[in-house]
Amino acid sequence: MGSDQETEKKKTPVALMPIAKPLAGKKLCKRTLKLVRRASEAKCLKRGVKEVVKSIRRGNKGLCVIAGNISPIDVITHVPILCEEFNVPYIYVPSKEDLATAGTTKRPTCCVLVLTKPNKGELSDEVKDKLKSDYDQVVTEVAEATSAMF
Repeated sequence: MGSDQETEKKKTPVALMPIAKPLAGKKLCKRTLKLVRRASEAKCLKRGVKEVVKSIRRGNKGLCVIAGNISPIDVITHVPILCEEFNVPYIYVPSKEDLATAGTTKRPTCCVLVLTKPNKGELSDEVKDKLKSDYDQVVTEVAEATSAMF
């Protein structure tokens, strides 16, 4: 009847939005989610469409990470346009669940904005250096992926 193989959760393929470009590959996705986790620990992260849009409009700079499996698509179609207007780099990752896990929240998240510095307080030099090096590395790869798209 019920074998161990049947009870194991099988990872179903993620249905991506047609506008999910530039989509991060496996390696870039892993690095991006690692950056999101570090930024979350350092309190340099804005979660959700409302917070991200508000931060971008206020002139905060950073990297916008958008989930590629959002339904309905209308929820975030304006975010990439806003990012381009304000020269904020953005990248799509395949899963909103993975993005939420990296952002240390249980609720699936549509998009996050990784800030270069926290809104309140200061970071230690060690944390700041790690975050900055990860940020620079991911932004460079995002720029390459974006230029390859056009």
